[in-house]
Amino acid sequence: MNTIAVLISGRGSNFKALFDACEDGRIDATIIAVVSDQSEAVGLQFAKDHGVETHVVEKLPEQDRQAYDRTLINTLDSINADWLTLAGFMRILGPELVNRYLGKLINIHPSLLPAYTGLNTHQRVIDAGEPKHGATVHFVTEELDGGPIIKQQSLDVLPSDTAETLAKRVLQIEHKLYPLVMQFLISGHARYENGKCYLDD
Repeated sequence: MNTIAVLISGRGSNFKALFDACEDGRIDATIIAVVSDQSEAVGLQFAKDHGVETHVVEKLPEQDRQAYDRTLINTLDSINADWLTLAGFMRILGPELVNRYLGKLINIHPSLLPAYTGLNTHQRVIDAGEPKHGATVHFVTEELDGGPIIKQQSLDVLPSDTAETLAKRVLQIEHKLYPLVMQFLISGHARYENGKCYLDD
């Protein structure tokens, strides 16, 4: 059985979606740990309530990014999960950490990458008058939101959409897309190789 660790910063709704998919058999894996950079992250309580090991790795005032990453690496190494999934983890990871887990570190981003990397994607999509928006699951590399795309799903931007309504609709896509992609990876239908993502037909 494959194992997954989930990294969160807040409510952990994508963690909950992954957890439910593992529980009902849509993902052939077990979530063995949740790691947060915020001690008050709401998702930690869900993990505790469901018997999932939790870790808090907060950035100390005296730590730079490299020092923080090394602390996080120590925690992730101790967990020793097959897959590391970023689910609303709001911290940019440095090259030492990313390259250590290359090919097993996965992220979901609320845009149709490579468009709209970074934050505030929903408002930026509306401001640009884009007809489509969506979510992307990708391998994490040193380039911010720039790793090989595994799968994405789109929706139409409605004339009535605000950033809030668009965010809610994209989140519904995320909750279906992330479990689907994780099962692709676990079953071997998707893989990272030589800097690219390969999908079986």
